[in-house]
Amino acid sequence: MTGYEWLDAFADHLGIERPEPAEIETLLDLAGVAAHNSERIAAPIACWLVGRAGLDPEDALNQARDLRGAGG
Repeated sequence: MTGYEWLDAFADHLGIERPEPAEIETLLDLAGVAAHNSERIAAPIACWLVGRAGLDPEDALNQARDLRGAGG
C-alpha cells in the first residue's frame, strides 16, 4: 500500500474527506519547516495543530514560514 493509499483508507475509516494531493504536499512542506527549524518532533505535531485549529494548510504553512523568519 502506498502512502497515498494509506491516507485515503485512514480518511475513509475516520469518516472524513480524503486530503487532496495539494493539501498533502502543503502539509509535508509545513512538516519540513517545523522539523528544520526545531526538532523532528515538531513536524507531526505541527500538522496536528493545524487540524486542531481548523486552519487551512496553506495559511498554516505561511504562518510557519513567518515564524521562521521571526527567529522562531
